[in-house]
Amino acid sequence: MSELTMLEPTTALQTALRARLIEQAYVMALVPRDNVLAGSIRPDKTPAILMSSSTTALHGHDYTAQRAAWVYLDIHIWTLDQGLDAAKEIAFAVCNALDSKWKLQIDGGYCDHCKVTRAVYPRDPDPRYGHGVLSVEALIRWIV
Repeated sequence: MSELTMLEPTTALQTALRARLIEQAYVMALVPRDNVLAGSIRPDKTPAILMSSSTTALHGHDYTAQRAAWVYLDIHIWTLDQGLDAAKEIAFAVCNALDSKWKLQIDGGYCDHCKVTRAVYPRDPDPRYGHGVLSVEALIRWIV
């Protein structure tokens, strides 16, 4: 039996996206590095970028030893006492970081496709918060 060297696909994607975002000076000018993380609730510290709500659609074997999966996840942008426009500014910076022609590095695997497919800005019940949600899709392959 082969030993897997890649993280679970959604975790691998979150790790790679975080690495991409924190290496972009224009994103880090808007959000502290320590506030870019995985999570699913409104954060205590803002501004923040949280990666959550992930889904994996497994596609079985590509070739004899390759596996493939579509991974979908949401990136939540949160601000406090900065207004919705600040959340939109951060979301646009994240989109620019992820939409450029870059090769996503996945430890133990490959990413053949990654893009932001949607941006929405839901109103939070607490009007002090700005909130944006970016939906991302990626095709991940790995060897087993």
